[in-house]
Amino acid sequence: MAPRRPIDQMTEQTPVTQTAAAKVPTLPDAQTVTEVKHYTDSLFSFRVTRPASLRFRSGEFVMIGLMGDPDPVTGRQKPLLRAYSIASPSWDDELEFYSIKVQNGPLTSKLQHIQPGDTVILRPKPVGTLVHDALLPGKRLYFFATGTGFAPFASLLRDPETYESYDEVIITHTCREVAELTYGRDLIESIRSDELMGELLGEENLAKLRYYPTTTREQSPKMGRITSLIETGELFADLGVPPLSPETDRAMVCGSLGFNTDLKVLLEKAGLREGANSEPAEFVVEKAFVG
Repeated sequence: MAPRRPIDQMTEQTPVTQTAAAKVPTLPDAQTVTEVKHYTDSLFSFRVTRPASLRFRSGEFVMIGLMGDPDPVTGRQKPLLRAYSIASPSWDDELEFYSIKVQNGPLTSKLQHIQPGDTVILRPKPVGTLVHDALLPGKRLYFFATGTGFAPFASLLRDPETYESYDEVIITHTCREVAELTYGRDLIESIRSDELMGELLGEENLAKLRYYPTTTREQSPKMGRITSLIETGELFADLGVPPLSPETDRAMVCGSLGFNTDLKVLLEKAGLREGANSEPAEFVVEKAFVG
């Protein structure tokens, strides 16, 4: 999970990138897979080459996909595309994605089998609401995630603007099993220990980062749904911070539809308003889902 060198600091490509890049893409808007990591039977991450013209804001998503099965009558194939948050920061020379594996899912049942050197479709039109531009200035920034909802925050946690804009950055990640926390835990550890990250973000800024993982099924140091921990005040007691306030706190939310809805209710109850790119406010919720 160690971060790659920023675009403007690259001096040479890694061997896997050189090998993969040599393969000529045949899909429309194709990018070459450079790395794949499997975490559990249902979670994996992958990295692909980045189009030279692609510019995005950390936290945005793009459409990723593969060609579907041939039509039994015409033999024609149509692309299967889903929205995927870009997990790598805007300065990275490659694009990283974090995905679930749905055995009967039209796309992920196929995508989970990709290998370095394969190609995927990537539509280079990034969009999304989980961006700094959609929030008003504040003191404390919360990232609330469940499952693969950690992906956009993996991008934002490696963006210098995140730490320059806030005195404190709190990332919560709730999963059922301990193993499902691995991607996020590894990334947090790499941010805190990697020399490049220290240089890029600044050691004083890294001290602002606080990680709060919880599980709901398997036993772990902190059990419980984050929504319940907010309602009881346990989250704030554990962190030693005051309850949510529109004067100081900002939040980004990414998870299942039910999780997003529940968090929105709690944030609005605390007086925070939902923002957007066109009208910044105190919190934002991602509305794109992967299946």
